[in-house]
Amino acid sequence: MKWSLKELQRYKNEPLHVKEQLDLNEMLTERFPDQVMAVEPVLVDGYVSFKDGDVMLTLKVNTTLTVPSSRSLKPVQLPTQFDITEFYLSDASHMDRYEVDEAALVLDEDQKIDLDEAVGENLLLAIPLRVLADDESEDGDDMPTGSGWEVVSEEDYIGNEPKPNTVDPRLAKLKALLPDQDNENN
Repeated sequence: MKWSLKELQRYKNEPLHVKEQLDLNEMLTERFPDQVMAVEPVLVDGYVSFKDGDVMLTLKVNTTLTVPSSRSLKPVQLPTQFDITEFYLSDASHMDRYEVDEAALVLDEDQKIDLDEAVGENLLLAIPLRVLADDESEDGDDMPTGSGWEVVSEEDYIGNEPKPNTVDPRLAKLKALLPDQDNENN
């Protein structure tokens, strides 16, 4: 769904109520296949208002994303619900009207607002950095392994560090070449 600034000028006195169901699955899974595996229909409810040449978009977004686990890459259902408040500016000189922490975006030459794009970008931002499947716990012992490799926790790594005074048996013969040298002085 797209709106031009000219269309939205009609809503100077009373905001446009938006209550839609968006299908963003194809858009997000094609553009971001490593981050999004599937997107259920996105329910959007909110308002679009026009004031002094700028547009304010205020929405509540509700959906469920399927994303890969950050530990095992298993699919994880991630219920997602958040609010969006963004300002779309017709002119870059309007930027000083807004605080630094407010989302204020200058529109392109076509002067159109794409609801699908706005919601899709905010969905990506709502994905946490660490997502674990139900069978993976924060302090679980079941770390992924593979052929010749394994993931270990920080505690296990620190507990199994080689002792500093031990000599690798493959290099023990080299130590005999320089018997007067002390390992700690090198």
